[in-house]
Amino acid sequence: MSFFPRRKDILMVTPWLAPIVWNGTFDIDILNAQFHQRGVRIGLTVFAIKKYVQFIQQFLETAEKFFMVGHQVNYYVLTDQPSKMPNITLGERRQLIVLEVPAYKRWQDITMRRMQIIRDYTCEQYVNEVDYLVCADVDMKYTDHVGVEILSEVFGAIHPGFFMASRKDFTNERRPQSAGYIPHDEGDFYYTGSYFGGTVEEIYKLTNHCHHAMLADKEKNMEALWHDESYLNRYFLYYKPTKVLSPEYVWNYYYGDPTVIQKKRFIVVPKDYAKVRDKR
Repeated sequence: MSFFPRRKDILMVTPWLAPIVWNGTFDIDILNAQFHQRGVRIGLTVFAIKKYVQFIQQFLETAEKFFMVGHQVNYYVLTDQPSKMPNITLGERRQLIVLEVPAYKRWQDITMRRMQIIRDYTCEQYVNEVDYLVCADVDMKYTDHVGVEILSEVFGAIHPGFFMASRKDFTNERRPQSAGYIPHDEGDFYYTGSYFGGTVEEIYKLTNHCHHAMLADKEKNMEALWHDESYLNRYFLYYKPTKVLSPEYVWNYYYGDPTVIQKKRFIVVPKDYAKVRDKR
């Protein structure tokens, strides 16, 4: 039965033969045994800056229930307000590491600076402490199992608003002058900037590339349309992810409740963006 697709209602493999992870396409018991045998250490990075600090408690509490259960996990919370970190009871072989970082006036600068900060901590700290790094947005919560099935050399997640869209509808950066430019006739998937990961070494390459692309645009007084997400999509166009996560892994109920999404594992928390992104 291994030679027959477990599901016929979804795309299970990319054109470059990387698996696309959906419910029913993996055996978690086999994968857990393999990763336990290797003694894999996993890092989860999340930024809790300014008013977004209000989301960190729910993020961590739900991660404890559903994220990499039974595996060694380091939560790396990068924040401008270390004193506001909640007191969370963690499971065995799981620890919370709070790293103080500066806040920036504009939310666009905060989101784009993530690439530089992740890159710097990757070579200074993460490389010595974990094998894989998962990078996530804080204004989300885990609602179902997310385990080692997502891990790969480098993975991206399909944006929930575009998994059934045609290439022409992708909101990529279309100005040729930008380092985030993707032509209208190129692009495999539209990836969300809220969730990506891989080995520490590959995440260093990814974040370093995106950071330098941002600097190149800054010299031209430009910013890509969707900031770090645009540069991430450009990176994945030319450096293909070795695994792709279905929208189960980064769902937003704004896009409804389609039957093809059998599980919503990691979902966006509803919020008033005008209130959490202001400068106060």
